[in-house]
Amino acid sequence: MSEKRRTRAGARLIATDDGHKVTPAELFFDLVFVYAITQVTALMAAAPSPLRLLGGGVVLALLWWCWCCFAWLGNVVRADSGAMFSVLVAVMAVVLIVSLTVPEVYEDLPGGLSAPLVFVLCYGAVRSLHLIAYWMSGPGDPVLRRTLRRTALMSVAPPFALLLVGSALSGMTQILVWLAAVAVDYGGIYIAGGSGWRVASPGHFAERHGLIVIIALGESIVAIGVGVSGLPLSAPVLVASAAGLMVVAGLWRLYFRELSERAEHKLTHLDGDDRTRLARDAYTFLHLPLVGGIVLTALGMKKTLHQIADTGHYELSEPLHGVVAWALTGGVGVFLLGTAAILLRTTGRSSATLLAGGVLCLGAGALVSLVPALLALGLLAAAVTALVVVHDRTGRTAKA
Repeated sequence: MSEKRRTRAGARLIATDDGHKVTPAELFFDLVFVYAITQVTALMAAAPSPLRLLGGGVVLALLWWCWCCFAWLGNVVRADSGAMFSVLVAVMAVVLIVSLTVPEVYEDLPGGLSAPLVFVLCYGAVRSLHLIAYWMSGPGDPVLRRTLRRTALMSVAPPFALLLVGSALSGMTQILVWLAAVAVDYGGIYIAGGSGWRVASPGHFAERHGLIVIIALGESIVAIGVGVSGLPLSAPVLVASAAGLMVVAGLWRLYFRELSERAEHKLTHLDGDDRTRLARDAYTFLHLPLVGGIVLTALGMKKTLHQIADTGHYELSEPLHGVVAWALTGGVGVFLLGTAAILLRTTGRSSATLLAGGVLCLGAGALVSLVPALLALGLLAAAVTALVVVHDRTGRTAKA
Protein backbone atom coordinates (compact mmCIF):
# COMPACT_ATOMS: atom_id res chain seq x y z
CA MET A 1 0.00 0.00 0.00
CA SER A 2 1.40 3.43 -0.95
CA GLU A 3 2.06 6.08 1.66
CA LYS A 4 -0.82 8.20 0.30
CA ARG A 5 -3.29 5.29 0.57
CA ARG A 6 -2.11 4.55 4.11
CA THR A 7 -2.73 8.16 5.05
CA ARG A 8 -6.25 8.10 3.62
CA ALA A 9 -7.03 4.81 5.42
CA GLY A 10 -5.73 6.20 8.71
CA ALA A 11 -7.70 9.43 8.38
CA ARG A 12 -11.14 8.04 7.62
CA LEU A 13 -13.75 6.97 10.15
CA ILE A 14 -14.12 3.19 10.27
CA ALA A 15 -17.57 1.75 10.93
CA THR A 16 -18.08 -0.93 13.58
CA ASP A 17 -20.03 -4.16 13.35
CA ASP A 18 -22.23 -6.30 15.60
CA GLY A 19 -19.24 -7.97 17.28
CA HIS A 20 -17.44 -4.74 18.11
CA LYS A 21 -15.84 -4.59 21.57
CA VAL A 22 -14.56 -1.76 23.72
CA THR A 23 -11.16 -0.56 22.49
CA PRO A 24 -8.16 0.58 24.56
CA ALA A 25 -8.69 4.04 23.04
CA GLU A 26 -12.06 4.26 24.79
CA LEU A 27 -10.55 3.15 28.09
CA PHE A 28 -7.95 5.88 27.63
CA PHE A 29 -10.76 8.35 26.91
CA ASP A 30 -12.49 7.42 30.18
CA LEU A 31 -9.46 8.47 32.22
CA VAL A 32 -10.45 12.14 32.11
CA PHE A 33 -13.89 11.22 33.39
CA VAL A 34 -12.31 9.49 36.39
CA TYR A 35 -10.89 12.87 37.32
CA ALA A 36 -14.13 14.67 36.46
CA ILE A 37 -16.18 12.48 38.80
CA THR A 38 -13.72 13.01 41.66
CA GLN A 39 -14.00 16.76 41.05
CA VAL A 40 -17.78 16.63 41.37
CA THR A 41 -17.46 14.84 44.71
CA ALA A 42 -14.93 17.45 45.84
CA LEU A 43 -17.27 20.25 44.73
CA MET A 44 -20.05 18.93 46.96
CA ALA A 45 -17.72 18.06 49.85
CA ALA A 46 -16.18 21.53 50.00
CA ALA A 47 -19.39 23.12 51.30
CA PRO A 48 -22.11 20.48 51.81
CA SER A 49 -25.60 21.96 51.57
CA PRO A 50 -28.80 21.08 49.71
CA LEU A 51 -28.06 23.80 47.14
CA ARG A 52 -24.48 22.60 46.62
CA LEU A 53 -25.69 19.01 46.16
CA LEU A 54 -28.15 20.24 43.54
CA GLY A 55 -25.37 22.20 41.85
CA GLY A 56 -23.09 19.17 41.90
CA GLY A 57 -25.88 17.11 40.34
CA VAL A 58 -26.24 19.65 37.53
CA VAL A 59 -22.51 19.53 36.78
CA LEU A 60 -22.56 15.72 36.87
CA ALA A 61 -25.52 15.65 34.44
CA LEU A 62 -23.62 17.87 31.98
CA LEU A 63 -20.46 15.76 32.26
CA TRP A 64 -22.54 12.60 31.86
CA TRP A 65 -24.00 13.97 28.62
CA CYS A 66 -20.48 14.59 27.29
CA TRP A 67 -19.51 11.01 28.07
CA CYS A 68 -22.71 9.54 26.59
CA CYS A 69 -22.23 11.43 23.32
CA PHE A 70 -19.00 9.58 22.64
CA ALA A 71 -20.23 6.25 24.00
CA TRP A 72 -22.86 6.37 21.24
CA LEU A 73 -20.38 7.54 18.62
CA GLY A 74 -17.83 4.88 19.59
CA ASN A 75 -20.50 2.24 19.04
CA VAL A 76 -20.79 3.06 15.33
CA VAL A 77 -17.24 4.29 14.60
CA ARG A 78 -14.02 2.66 15.79
CA ALA A 79 -12.44 4.86 18.43
CA ASP A 80 -8.94 3.62 17.59
CA SER A 81 -9.05 4.69 13.94
CA GLY A 82 -6.88 7.63 12.93
CA ALA A 83 -9.48 10.38 12.64
CA MET A 84 -11.66 9.25 15.51
CA PHE A 85 -8.76 8.84 17.89
CA SER A 86 -7.67 12.39 17.10
CA VAL A 87 -11.18 13.61 17.93
CA LEU A 88 -11.13 11.67 21.23
CA VAL A 89 -7.81 13.19 22.26
CA ALA A 90 -9.14 16.66 21.46
CA VAL A 91 -12.25 15.99 23.53
CA MET A 92 -10.11 14.64 26.38
CA ALA A 93 -8.16 17.90 26.43
CA VAL A 94 -11.38 19.91 26.57
CA VAL A 95 -12.96 17.72 29.28
CA LEU A 96 -9.77 17.97 31.32
CA ILE A 97 -10.15 21.75 31.23
CA VAL A 98 -13.81 21.35 32.22
CA SER A 99 -12.75 19.20 35.18
CA LEU A 100 -10.25 21.83 36.31
CA THR A 101 -13.02 24.44 36.44
CA VAL A 102 -15.45 22.34 38.50
CA PRO A 103 -14.29 23.45 41.99
CA GLU A 104 -14.77 27.11 40.98
CA VAL A 105 -17.85 26.72 38.82
CA TYR A 106 -20.15 28.22 41.48
CA GLU A 107 -17.60 30.26 43.45
CA ASP A 108 -15.19 31.74 40.95
CA LEU A 109 -11.86 32.76 42.47
CA PRO A 110 -10.57 36.25 41.63
CA GLY A 111 -7.44 36.83 39.60
CA GLY A 112 -7.95 34.26 36.85
CA LEU A 113 -10.20 33.25 34.01
CA SER A 114 -13.94 33.00 34.63
CA ALA A 115 -14.35 29.33 35.58
CA PRO A 116 -18.12 29.20 34.80
CA LEU A 117 -17.56 30.72 31.35
CA VAL A 118 -14.65 28.38 30.57
CA PHE A 119 -16.80 25.44 31.71
CA VAL A 120 -19.64 26.45 29.37
CA LEU A 121 -17.43 27.17 26.37
CA CYS A 122 -15.67 23.83 26.74
CA TYR A 123 -19.00 22.01 27.13
CA GLY A 124 -20.18 23.63 23.90
CA ALA A 125 -16.96 22.55 22.19
CA VAL A 126 -17.48 18.92 23.24
CA ARG A 127 -21.06 18.88 21.95
CA SER A 128 -19.99 20.50 18.68
CA LEU A 129 -17.15 18.02 18.12
CA HIS A 130 -19.60 15.19 18.74
CA LEU A 131 -22.07 16.46 16.13
CA ILE A 132 -19.31 17.08 13.57
CA ALA A 133 -17.82 13.62 14.03
CA TYR A 134 -21.26 11.98 13.82
CA TRP A 135 -22.01 13.97 10.65
CA MET A 136 -18.77 12.69 9.10
CA SER A 137 -19.60 9.12 10.13
CA GLY A 138 -22.77 8.93 7.99
CA PRO A 139 -22.20 10.70 4.65
CA GLY A 140 -24.84 8.52 2.97
CA ASP A 141 -27.37 8.50 5.79
CA PRO A 142 -29.95 11.28 5.29
CA VAL A 143 -32.03 10.12 8.30
CA LEU A 144 -29.04 10.47 10.63
CA ARG A 145 -28.20 13.89 9.24
CA ARG A 146 -31.76 15.10 9.74
CA THR A 147 -31.59 13.84 13.32
CA LEU A 148 -28.29 15.64 13.86
CA ARG A 149 -29.73 18.91 12.57
CA ARG A 150 -32.77 18.48 14.82
CA THR A 151 -30.52 17.67 17.78
CA ALA A 152 -28.40 20.76 17.18
CA LEU A 153 -31.51 22.96 17.09
CA MET A 154 -33.33 21.37 20.04
CA SER A 155 -30.71 19.86 22.34
CA VAL A 156 -27.49 21.81 21.80
CA ALA A 157 -28.12 25.45 20.88
CA PRO A 158 -30.87 26.31 23.44
CA PRO A 159 -29.12 24.66 26.43
CA PHE A 160 -25.82 26.27 25.45
CA ALA A 161 -27.50 29.68 25.44
CA LEU A 162 -28.96 29.04 28.90
CA LEU A 163 -25.58 27.89 30.20
CA LEU A 164 -23.99 31.07 28.87
CA VAL A 165 -26.60 33.17 30.64
CA GLY A 166 -26.11 31.19 33.86
CA SER A 167 -22.33 31.64 33.73
CA ALA A 168 -22.85 35.38 34.28
CA LEU A 169 -25.00 34.74 37.37
CA SER A 170 -24.25 33.30 40.80
CA GLY A 171 -25.78 31.39 43.68
CA MET A 172 -29.18 29.75 43.39
CA THR A 173 -30.05 31.68 40.22
CA GLN A 174 -27.07 30.26 38.36
CA ILE A 175 -27.85 26.72 39.47
CA LEU A 176 -31.52 26.99 38.50
CA VAL A 177 -30.70 28.41 35.06
CA TRP A 178 -28.20 25.62 34.48
CA LEU A 179 -30.74 23.09 35.72
CA ALA A 180 -33.17 24.43 33.12
CA ALA A 181 -30.45 23.96 30.48
CA VAL A 182 -30.06 20.31 31.54
CA ALA A 183 -33.84 19.78 31.33
CA VAL A 184 -33.97 21.29 27.83
CA ASP A 185 -30.94 19.24 26.74
CA TYR A 186 -32.28 15.91 27.96
CA GLY A 187 -35.84 16.69 26.90
CA GLY A 188 -34.69 17.69 23.44
CA ILE A 189 -33.02 14.32 22.89
CA TYR A 190 -36.16 12.54 24.02
CA ILE A 191 -38.45 14.61 21.80
CA ALA A 192 -36.12 14.24 18.81
CA GLY A 193 -36.87 10.51 18.89
CA GLY A 194 -34.73 7.50 18.11
CA SER A 195 -34.73 7.57 14.31
CA GLY A 196 -31.27 8.12 12.84
CA TRP A 197 -29.31 6.97 15.88
CA ARG A 198 -28.39 3.31 16.01
CA VAL A 199 -26.68 0.79 18.25
CA ALA A 200 -24.43 -1.33 16.03
CA SER A 201 -23.07 -3.53 18.83
CA PRO A 202 -25.23 -4.16 21.93
CA GLY A 203 -22.30 -5.88 23.65
CA HIS A 204 -20.06 -2.86 23.20
CA PHE A 205 -22.78 -0.46 24.36
CA ALA A 206 -23.50 -2.44 27.52
CA GLU A 207 -19.80 -2.88 28.28
CA ARG A 208 -19.11 0.84 27.91
CA HIS A 209 -21.78 1.68 30.47
CA GLY A 210 -20.61 -1.07 32.78
CA LEU A 211 -17.12 0.44 32.70
CA ILE A 212 -18.38 3.89 33.68
CA VAL A 213 -20.24 2.32 36.62
CA ILE A 214 -16.93 0.70 37.64
CA ILE A 215 -15.26 4.11 37.42
CA ALA A 216 -17.91 5.63 39.69
CA LEU A 217 -17.60 2.76 42.18
CA GLY A 218 -13.85 3.29 42.14
CA GLU A 219 -14.46 6.90 43.16
CA SER A 220 -16.29 5.59 46.25
CA ILE A 221 -13.25 3.55 47.21
CA VAL A 222 -10.95 6.50 46.58
CA ALA A 223 -13.22 8.64 48.78
CA ILE A 224 -12.56 6.29 51.69
CA GLY A 225 -8.82 6.88 51.37
CA VAL A 226 -9.17 10.62 50.83
CA GLY A 227 -11.37 10.91 53.92
CA VAL A 228 -8.59 9.64 56.21
CA SER A 229 -5.69 11.25 54.35
CA GLY A 230 -3.27 12.92 56.75
CA LEU A 231 -4.99 11.49 59.83
CA PRO A 232 -3.70 8.71 62.13
CA LEU A 233 -4.75 5.13 61.48
CA SER A 234 -6.96 3.57 64.16
CA ALA A 235 -9.13 0.52 64.71
CA PRO A 236 -12.37 2.45 64.06
CA VAL A 237 -10.90 3.68 60.75
CA LEU A 238 -10.14 0.10 59.73
CA VAL A 239 -13.66 -1.03 60.64
CA ALA A 240 -15.21 1.91 58.79
CA SER A 241 -13.08 1.26 55.70
CA ALA A 242 -14.17 -2.37 55.62
CA ALA A 243 -17.81 -1.35 56.02
CA GLY A 244 -17.48 1.17 53.20
CA LEU A 245 -16.00 -1.48 50.94
CA MET A 246 -18.93 -3.80 51.75
CA VAL A 247 -21.35 -1.09 50.61
CA VAL A 248 -19.47 -0.66 47.32
CA ALA A 249 -19.30 -4.44 46.83
CA GLY A 250 -23.05 -4.72 47.34
CA LEU A 251 -23.75 -2.07 44.73
CA TRP A 252 -21.33 -3.79 42.36
CA ARG A 253 -23.12 -7.11 42.77
CA LEU A 254 -26.56 -5.61 42.23
CA TYR A 255 -25.45 -4.13 38.95
CA PHE A 256 -23.09 -6.72 37.47
CA ARG A 257 -24.69 -9.91 38.78
CA GLU A 258 -28.34 -8.90 38.73
CA LEU A 259 -28.85 -6.23 36.09
CA SER A 260 -26.23 -5.74 33.38
CA GLU A 261 -26.65 -9.13 31.69
CA ARG A 262 -30.44 -8.80 31.57
CA ALA A 263 -30.22 -5.33 30.06
CA GLU A 264 -27.68 -6.44 27.46
CA HIS A 265 -29.77 -9.53 26.61
CA LYS A 266 -32.84 -7.37 26.00
CA LEU A 267 -30.87 -4.88 23.91
CA THR A 268 -29.42 -7.68 21.78
CA HIS A 269 -32.84 -9.11 20.93
CA LEU A 270 -34.20 -5.80 19.66
CA ASP A 271 -33.32 -4.01 16.45
CA GLY A 272 -33.90 -0.73 14.65
CA ASP A 273 -35.58 2.11 16.52
CA ASP A 274 -36.75 -0.24 19.30
CA ARG A 275 -33.13 -1.01 20.17
CA THR A 276 -32.22 2.67 19.99
CA ARG A 277 -35.04 3.71 22.30
CA LEU A 278 -34.13 1.04 24.85
CA ALA A 279 -30.48 2.11 24.74
CA ARG A 280 -31.52 5.73 25.23
CA ASP A 281 -33.88 5.00 28.12
CA ALA A 282 -32.06 2.24 30.03
CA TYR A 283 -28.51 3.45 29.49
CA THR A 284 -28.31 7.14 28.58
CA PHE A 285 -31.09 8.28 30.93
CA LEU A 286 -31.37 5.67 33.67
CA HIS A 287 -27.67 5.04 34.22
CA LEU A 288 -27.28 8.65 35.35
CA PRO A 289 -29.09 7.95 38.67
CA LEU A 290 -26.71 5.03 39.21
CA VAL A 291 -23.63 7.20 38.76
CA GLY A 292 -25.22 10.07 40.70
CA GLY A 293 -26.16 7.76 43.57
CA ILE A 294 -22.61 6.41 43.76
CA VAL A 295 -21.19 9.95 43.82
CA LEU A 296 -23.53 10.88 46.70
CA THR A 297 -22.53 7.74 48.59
CA ALA A 298 -18.86 8.59 47.98
CA LEU A 299 -19.49 12.02 49.50
CA GLY A 300 -21.11 10.43 52.55
CA MET A 301 -18.32 7.90 53.02
CA LYS A 302 -15.60 10.53 52.58
CA LYS A 303 -17.11 12.68 55.31
CA THR A 304 -17.82 9.66 57.54
CA LEU A 305 -14.25 8.37 57.37
CA HIS A 306 -12.87 11.85 57.97
CA GLN A 307 -15.03 12.31 61.05
CA ILE A 308 -14.10 8.90 62.45
CA ALA A 309 -10.37 9.49 61.86
CA ASP A 310 -10.25 13.11 63.08
CA THR A 311 -10.42 12.41 66.81
CA GLY A 312 -9.06 15.86 67.57
CA HIS A 313 -12.29 17.50 66.41
CA TYR A 314 -14.93 14.75 66.65
CA GLU A 315 -15.94 12.22 69.27
CA LEU A 316 -16.40 8.65 68.07
CA SER A 317 -19.97 8.81 69.36
CA GLU A 318 -20.81 11.86 67.24
CA PRO A 319 -23.28 11.37 64.36
CA LEU A 320 -23.11 12.86 60.88
CA HIS A 321 -25.02 16.09 60.40
CA GLY A 322 -26.92 17.90 57.68
CA VAL A 323 -26.95 16.79 54.06
CA VAL A 324 -23.91 14.56 54.62
CA ALA A 325 -26.04 12.33 56.84
CA TRP A 326 -28.59 12.06 54.05
CA ALA A 327 -25.98 11.55 51.32
CA LEU A 328 -24.53 8.45 52.98
CA THR A 329 -27.75 6.45 52.70
CA GLY A 330 -29.56 8.64 50.18
CA GLY A 331 -26.96 7.93 47.52
CA VAL A 332 -27.57 4.20 47.94
CA GLY A 333 -31.31 4.90 47.72
CA VAL A 334 -30.91 6.76 44.43
CA PHE A 335 -28.81 3.88 43.09
CA LEU A 336 -31.40 1.28 44.12
CA LEU A 337 -34.30 3.20 42.58
CA GLY A 338 -32.29 3.67 39.38
CA THR A 339 -31.59 -0.05 39.30
CA ALA A 340 -35.29 -0.79 39.79
CA ALA A 341 -36.16 1.57 36.93
CA ILE A 342 -33.67 -0.10 34.56
CA LEU A 343 -34.99 -3.53 35.53
CA LEU A 344 -38.55 -2.41 34.81
CA ARG A 345 -37.61 -0.82 31.46
CA THR A 346 -35.62 -3.82 30.25
CA THR A 347 -37.66 -6.75 31.58
CA GLY A 348 -41.06 -5.27 32.37
CA ARG A 349 -40.72 -6.66 35.89
CA SER A 350 -40.73 -4.50 39.00
CA SER A 351 -38.69 -5.37 42.07
CA ALA A 352 -40.38 -4.74 45.40
CA THR A 353 -37.06 -5.37 47.13
CA LEU A 354 -35.20 -2.68 45.22
CA LEU A 355 -38.07 -0.20 45.48
CA ALA A 356 -38.53 -0.72 49.22
CA GLY A 357 -34.78 -0.60 49.82
CA GLY A 358 -34.45 2.59 47.78
CA VAL A 359 -37.27 4.37 49.59
CA LEU A 360 -35.99 3.31 53.02
CA CYS A 361 -32.44 4.45 52.22
CA LEU A 362 -33.72 7.81 50.97
CA GLY A 363 -35.56 8.33 54.24
CA ALA A 364 -32.82 6.99 56.50
CA GLY A 365 -30.96 10.29 56.71
CA ALA A 366 -32.98 11.22 59.79
CA LEU A 367 -31.78 8.03 61.52
CA VAL A 368 -28.17 8.57 60.45
CA SER A 369 -28.17 11.96 62.19
CA LEU A 370 -29.10 10.27 65.48
CA VAL A 371 -26.50 7.48 65.73
CA PRO A 372 -22.67 7.52 65.71
CA ALA A 373 -21.16 7.83 62.24
CA LEU A 374 -19.35 4.49 62.49
CA LEU A 375 -22.54 2.70 63.51
CA ALA A 376 -24.47 4.34 60.66
CA LEU A 377 -21.93 3.14 58.10
CA GLY A 378 -21.93 -0.35 59.60
CA LEU A 379 -25.73 -0.54 59.51
CA LEU A 380 -25.74 0.63 55.89
CA ALA A 381 -23.23 -2.08 54.95
CA ALA A 382 -25.38 -4.71 56.67
CA ALA A 383 -28.55 -3.41 55.00
CA VAL A 384 -27.01 -3.42 51.51
CA THR A 385 -25.66 -6.95 52.04
CA ALA A 386 -29.06 -8.19 53.23
CA LEU A 387 -30.80 -6.52 50.30
CA VAL A 388 -28.44 -8.20 47.85
CA VAL A 389 -29.18 -11.62 49.38
CA VAL A 390 -32.96 -11.07 49.35
CA HIS A 391 -32.96 -9.70 45.81
CA ASP A 392 -30.82 -12.59 44.61
CA ARG A 393 -33.20 -15.15 46.11
CA THR A 394 -36.24 -13.30 44.77
CA GLY A 395 -34.68 -13.25 41.31
CA ARG A 396 -34.02 -17.00 41.38
CA THR A 397 -37.58 -17.63 42.49
CA ALA A 398 -38.94 -15.49 39.65
CA LYS A 399 -36.88 -17.44 37.10
CA ALA A 400 -37.99 -20.83 38.45
